[in-house]
Parts: sequence; C-alpha cells; structure tokens
Amino acid sequence: MKQFYDFKVEKIKNLSPEDKSLRKENLDLFYKNGFPNKKNEDWKFTDLNFILSKNFDNITNKDFLLDSKKLNLINEFKHNHIYLLDGKLISSDFTHEDKNKISIIDFKYKNNVTIDKNNSLNLLNNALANGGFTLEISKNYKLNKPIIIYNYFSKDIKETIINNKNSIILNDNSELTLINYIDNKSKDNFMVNSMENIEIKKDALLKNIFINNSKSASYFYKYIKSDLEKNSVFENYILSSGLKFNKLDIEINLNQEYAKSTVFSALNLLESEHQEIKTRINHNSQNCQSYQKIKNVLSDQSKGVYQGKIFVKKIAQKTDAYQLSKALILNDDAEFDAKPELEIYADDVKCSHGSTSGSIDLDSLHYLKSRGIPEKEAYKMLISGFLGETLEKLIEENVKFFLLKKLEGQINGN
Repeated sequence: MKQFYDFKVEKIKNLSPEDKSLRKENLDLFYKNGFPNKKNEDWKFTDLNFILSKNFDNITNKDFLLDSKKLNLINEFKHNHIYLLDGKLISSDFTHEDKNKISIIDFKYKNNVTIDKNNSLNLLNNALANGGFTLEISKNYKLNKPIIIYNYFSKDIKETIINNKNSIILNDNSELTLINYIDNKSKDNFMVNSMENIEIKKDALLKNIFINNSKSASYFYKYIKSDLEKNSVFENYILSSGLKFNKLDIEINLNQEYAKSTVFSALNLLESEHQEIKTRINHNSQNCQSYQKIKNVLSDQSKGVYQGKIFVKKIAQKTDAYQLSKALILNDDAEFDAKPELEIYADDVKCSHGSTSGSIDLDSLHYLKSRGIPEKEAYKMLISGFLGETLEKLIEENVKFFLLKKLEGQINGN
C-alpha cells in the first residue's frame, strides 16, 4: 500500500528550536507506526490506516486560510461560549459569569505534551498540534450558565489533518457544564485529531456533553484523559449521528477516594457511518464509583464499536463499577462490535459488565400499531425511547430538552 500522507513540522510557523526538536521526535515515532490498524488492541475492530488510504489521495498538515464565518448561536437557552475555527481559538464570551473566576488562554505547546508510544495518533498530535486552549475555573466558583464550545471548520478545507490540544482545569469545589458542539457541513474529506486533558480537583463537578450537528464526510478522533481528586464528579453525555468516522477515546483516572464518573452515550448511525466509543476507567483509590451505559441504533451499512475496560487496583477496595452496552440493529448489513472488560485486583468490590444486541421488539411495535400509530412513526418512537434513556440523569431541564430535540432530529434524519 502506497503511503498516502505527507506531514512536515516545518509547515508550522514560529517554533522555538526546543519545540521543533520535540515535534520531530514525535513525528519520527509516528512514521515508524503509521495510522493504527487491527494489530493494535485498541483498534481491534477497525483498520484506520486502510479506511484513510481509501479516502485520501494525499493527506497533509497544510494550514488553510481561516474562513471566519458568522457564529450561529444556539438560542434555546442562555449560555457562554468558546469559538474554535479549524481547531484554533478565535474568541470567547463569558457574559453570564464573573470573568475574574474564569481564565482562558491560547494553546501552549510545552504544557500539553505527553508521549504515548502505543498511541500513534497521540504522537501525530504532539508533532503537529497548532491550536487549542487552556480553560481554568477558580476555586469555589460554580458557573451560572453552561459553556458551549462551537467547533466550526473552513468551507474549503480538504485533504488535511487538524491537530489541536485543549486543557480544562476545575479547581476545588467548582462546577461547570461544558457542551462540545460540532457543526460541519463540508462534503470534502479532512481529519480532526484532538487531545484533551482534564483535571477535576477536590469536590469539583464537570458535566461534559458531546453533540454532533453535522452530516459530514470528515473523520474525527478525540482522546480525553481526565484525572479526578477526592469527591469529584465527571459526567459524560454523548450524542452523535452523521459523521463518516468518529471515535471518542476516554480515559478516566479515579485517583482519590469517593471520586465518581459516568459515561452515557446515544449513537444513531445511518448509511455507512462508523462510530466508536472506547473507555478505560481506572479505579486507583478506594470507595470510587463508575457507571457506563452505551446505546447504539444501527441502520443501512453502518458500523458501531464499543470497547470498555474497568481497571481496579489492589488498593481500590469498595469499588462500585457498572458497564453496559446495548445495540438495536435494524438492518442485516449493519454491524455492532463490543468488547467489555474487567481487570480487578481488589477483593472487596461490586463490578459488573454486559453487552446485548438485537432488533426492535416486535410486541412493542405491534402494541403501538394497534393503537393507530403508523409503523414508521412507531419505529421512531421506540428508537427515541431506547436512546433517550441515556439523558435521564441530566438535571438541567433546558439543556436536556435541547438534547432530546437534537436526538429526535437525528432519528428523523434532520
């Protein structure tokens, strides 16, 4: 297979000699490994190298002229916002907050480099990252309104890869609801390779919501690494439909006692879409909790993948960990692969995992039809109920209503 990519550190402007040297070291390591394939256990069900080689003639890290466009704000509820264009920080607005309690600065390379030789996309990001931000919330500050991160992309962007790095820090007893909103209508193929480092300090709470509002030919990979201190909480809600390829790779480290994490996912896949959720929850201290519920609906020739691992250290007694994936497969050509794992070294724990796949319940369908509901609408109602359950734990009613509305639009193909 011919090499279909050409990446150069020299294309990034204004680098110090130290930065350039570190970037080249990471790029050399990437070139030894290439894009991941099925030989890598974390990509057991997906050959990304093959997928990209079929769809890109020559992918580079070329910089496009930023095509700044009018920001279309969500009007359903009041919020603060961060505006990213092609992965770069353009602006931010914290109108509803005490601005002295929130800090946001542009991407700083030296503070965001962790070398993982087993993750070639991490190496590539280290080599080519050219945008992003660091967001920090002050101690004891609880935001009045959510922050929406608007992710937009230049209209002419194609045959390139965007690499950015973000850092989010919640100091002691702070609270934040963060909504990652992708809006990309481009029909051209490009890739986004994003790395995010999250620190949640003692007694802090972060609600992290991921929404894709696109039907796009682009390819997305996002790696999230989070570290939780005592009594902290990290909640994740994922709604996605429409991307040709999307993989969320989430690592959560419960480092101090009584830390808690949740991951709820609702994926509605159509046509030849390929979407993956990979989680690794590391119980590194006693009395911690983790809860995961992953739901997929698959139609046409779509493919969904869930790989989830719960790791419990010997010191992590009194662990409470739950993991479940469910899939509705609506077509014989659709595919769902699951690999739930438990690796436990403590003996006083409560841990469970499971995975089920099936089709629409015919008894429920018949019941709705017997009440005069057309079959097509009955299908949509059952799918909506199946996926909508993942949002039940979300407390903010206006945000929940907005997400349910988006989910309904995805189910209806809007």
